[in-house]
Amino acid sequence: MSTDVATIAEEYYDSPDADAFYFSVWGGEDIHIGLYDDEHRAVRDASVRTVAAMADLVDRPAGTRVLDLGAGYGGSARYLAKAKGWHVTCLNISEVQNDRNREMNDEAGLSGLVDVEHGSFEDVPGPADAYDVVWSQDAFLHSGSRTTVLDEIARVSRPGADLVFTDPMQTDSCPDGVLDPILERIHLDSLASPGFYRRELGARGFTEVAFLERAHQLRNHYATVREELQARDDLPASDEYVERMIEGLGHWVNGADSGYLTWGILHFKA
Repeated sequence: MSTDVATIAEEYYDSPDADAFYFSVWGGEDIHIGLYDDEHRAVRDASVRTVAAMADLVDRPAGTRVLDLGAGYGGSARYLAKAKGWHVTCLNISEVQNDRNREMNDEAGLSGLVDVEHGSFEDVPGPADAYDVVWSQDAFLHSGSRTTVLDEIARVSRPGADLVFTDPMQTDSCPDGVLDPILERIHLDSLASPGFYRRELGARGFTEVAFLERAHQLRNHYATVREELQARDDLPASDEYVERMIEGLGHWVNGADSGYLTWGILHFKA
């Protein structure tokens, strides 16, 4: 990440308040947008459904090498290791999350299939052509240089590799200023859009396989997390943090209601 944005993100996710919120309210092992229906309203269950839906898009044998960019607490990596027998490298900027990730891998007996590395997805450690699958969930929005992220993905992807990711995005028709309350909180001047990913990945030799657009699930997720946070009185986080988070989640709900936010599962081939 660009230095300022990376430092802000690292300090934020390493803070006790953020760790308490994301691990206890947002979903624990999985801290990304979920897939909800009338029978799956719990954040954790909906989040696992997203992982399963993404994994179903990729037909690869056991031993497949996967890079999870912005892996958080590693829930997706453990799912892929258990369900697919894939070897997953988690790259994540928060050492607090990384420590929890390593502990849960040890507890699950998956340390041999899941590696955890501290670092930025704008400067991926390791050689070129190293991975069969590059995976990410709702992380790229935090980058101050998304084209650099895509350069790194292209560098480390083997020929024919799968790129599967989700990201909260602005629509291609989003006018300036509409999403400012959201952007100010994440210290950026824009979000990516579907058109951005299609154009930039195409320029790097990737072919689009599918875009499973599920914009309504973004609203469902932020509204559900907000409701759960408001209902909690035992969260080990400061009142100031909780109040700011409730306000921030409301901005995402309002942005979704404006029709200028979108989200979904994107699948490309190198």
